[in-house]
Amino acid sequence: MIKITPQHDFKKLPWKNGKGSTLELAINENGSVDNFEWRLSIATVKEDGRFSDFSGYTRNLVLIDGKGIVLHHNENQTDYLENKLDFSTFDGANKTTAILSSGAITDFNLMTRTRDFEGVVETFSELNQIVLKHSQICFIYGLSNSLKIESKELGVLEVLPAGDLMQISKEGSNEIDVKVSGENFILVYINKRT
Repeated sequence: MIKITPQHDFKKLPWKNGKGSTLELAINENGSVDNFEWRLSIATVKEDGRFSDFSGYTRNLVLIDGKGIVLHHNENQTDYLENKLDFSTFDGANKTTAILSSGAITDFNLMTRTRDFEGVVETFSELNQIVLKHSQICFIYGLSNSLKIESKELGVLEVLPAGDLMQISKEGSNEIDVKVSGENFILVYINKRT
């Protein structure tokens, strides 16, 4: 199954700590902001501060706009996101504090319930042609230019506009070979743990 969600359909939701809002791009069926298996979102961070507690979840945070952010986790690990598409993977239970390098940033987030799901993020800034890895669910998100999506099995040749989200879900035991061509894009793979 291939589904495209245009950016005007993303939902705006408040942060758990009340200091901002998030655009929810996708969430598992019947999921809510308080109880979900996996979730994709975009948020703008305008000030330094502590992240909300998401114990039980693994977080992947990708810098998609702005001049950088430094993430301090539990005072013993630091991630420097300085360039567009740099990302950090960390435990949602961490006491994570964000320090902005120079003004507001916008980030793309994948959160997965750690005990049940594994989420993997890959980013591509240069012009690439990528064959997607096989997974139960895959998302494609482009930042700047439209992406070309090809699949012989589905007889599909799509153009994914920048800012829209494509979801590819595996149905049954069928594997689908999908090729993505373009630059400045994010791939997300989500698989249920066995």
